[in-house]
Amino acid sequence: MATLTDVQPAPVMLPLHRQLAWWSLAFPAVMLVALVRHDFFLLNWIHVLAGALWTGADIFMGFIFGPMMRRLDIVNRTAVITFLVPKTLLYFPAVSLTTSTGGWFLAAWLGWTARGNAQFPWIVGALILVSLMTIQGLGIFLPNSLRIWFEVRKPAPNRDLIVGLNRINIIVAGSQGLMQVAIIVVMSHFAIG
Repeated sequence: MATLTDVQPAPVMLPLHRQLAWWSLAFPAVMLVALVRHDFFLLNWIHVLAGALWTGADIFMGFIFGPMMRRLDIVNRTAVITFLVPKTLLYFPAVSLTTSTGGWFLAAWLGWTARGNAQFPWIVGALILVSLMTIQGLGIFLPNSLRIWFEVRKPAPNRDLIVGLNRINIIVAGSQGLMQVAIIVVMSHFAIG
């Protein structure tokens, strides 16, 4: 027979729209203002800010959060995932698309996208890395996160499925962390090149 301490109340699940990080939409909004005004400083600022937040979050998720999650039992792991997933559904697409789109326009405004420019090979390298990370983000992270969200909303969620999907996301986050380190090398070249 279960005691009161054995029975845990079902968590109150807020609707998804109340859990999303709506504030992260400020990144693409500022980028659009910079593009419309052709404001180089503002575009560079939002590109660097979004890039730092994207890079830091990827490295944190892949190399700190992932190993920590493996140490949690399945109930606590699921609880953390349930809280985290809705917060990242808008955040990661907002910062990643702002960073890459802003970076492309900055490079174009500087003339670095022309084949004859000395920066062009570095632009191609950055484009390859950003393309791979975007494909992973929109093709793996986002669908897995949505599948996790729909699963945790069920009356009897499959915790193994939730943990398995999140494990895939953490592995991909590790690969993104490595690509983020590579993109920092490219960006450092632009800063001094």
